[in-house]
Amino acid sequence: MKHTDYIIVGDGYAALFFAHQLLKHNKSFVLFSEGKKSASQVSAGIINPVVLKKFTTFWKAQEQINFLKDTLSEIESYTGKNYLIDSPIHRIFHDGNEQNLWVKKSKTEELSSFLDENFDHLEVVKNNFNTGKVNQSARLKVSAFFSDLLDFLEKKELLVKEKFNYEKLDAPGGSYKDIGFKNIIFCEGMGVKENPFFSDIAVIPNKGHHIKVKLSEAIPKDITIKKKHFLFPTDNGLHFYGGTYDREQLHHQIDESAVAQLVNGLSEIYPHDFEVKEVNFGFRPTVKDRRPIIGRHESFKNLYVFNGLGARGILNGCYFSRSLYQFIEEGTPLHDEVSSDRFK
Repeated sequence: MKHTDYIIVGDGYAALFFAHQLLKHNKSFVLFSEGKKSASQVSAGIINPVVLKKFTTFWKAQEQINFLKDTLSEIESYTGKNYLIDSPIHRIFHDGNEQNLWVKKSKTEELSSFLDENFDHLEVVKNNFNTGKVNQSARLKVSAFFSDLLDFLEKKELLVKEKFNYEKLDAPGGSYKDIGFKNIIFCEGMGVKENPFFSDIAVIPNKGHHIKVKLSEAIPKDITIKKKHFLFPTDNGLHFYGGTYDREQLHHQIDESAVAQLVNGLSEIYPHDFEVKEVNFGFRPTVKDRRPIIGRHESFKNLYVFNGLGARGILNGCYFSRSLYQFIEEGTPLHDEVSSDRFK
């Protein structure tokens, strides 16, 4: 029987950032990937410290941004690539009231390092009231991040390309098929609902669509534009526009109403011709209090869950992967705000 410190089940941000923690600390592991594209893998990759509806920030935003930059530098040391795109968000203002609110918020201690005081006017898109730049915002090269890391794990013989079979798990005996393990981390997103050990965790599916479009007039390459949704260039000459939020239409097909919503939203800011070339969707695992769910199984102390990253999957997945590692290996208590115990 092969023995390993950890089994990771999942292949989204939670799984790969936790795998990085294990690589960093020389822990042995294998990662089970079913090979389907997760919500993480079709995400926009937006790194944003500001809630752009109300111009507020969130818990530990600066700490999360700093930790992400350090972590991506560490990952670059073994993949040889930098996945951070310096493409700050430019938020199009709806009216003068939003401008005034932005200025007011930019002078507060909480937001002064994120909201740029100077407004910009963009060419090509409609922005009659100008735009505000979100400092320290960026994007992740999503497809390269996942393909490179999964390739790296495969070459190291740490990747198992198959669906995890819960029936083959002997939790008390610490074995799965022919693998003996110390701990299993389940990072399955909405797949957790099929997991008999953690199916009751309080995650709510939120379906998100985005479109890839061909624009007739180019927009600036080094920025991410936001009004209702995000607009930015992709590697293949197309532009990403999205994503929607839907808690009602949860079937596994494209919603034409969501596509229409995106086409209308883009038409509002982009007064030139464009063509929809691709439609994608995924199911974000969200939580009512907008905090991840991290914890240990009540009965089987070698089973853990890392889920509920929501729309901030990159920042949450990166930052709290360390919290989970320190909880397991060092006995450091989890923050009450993210511990699964808060729902008891």
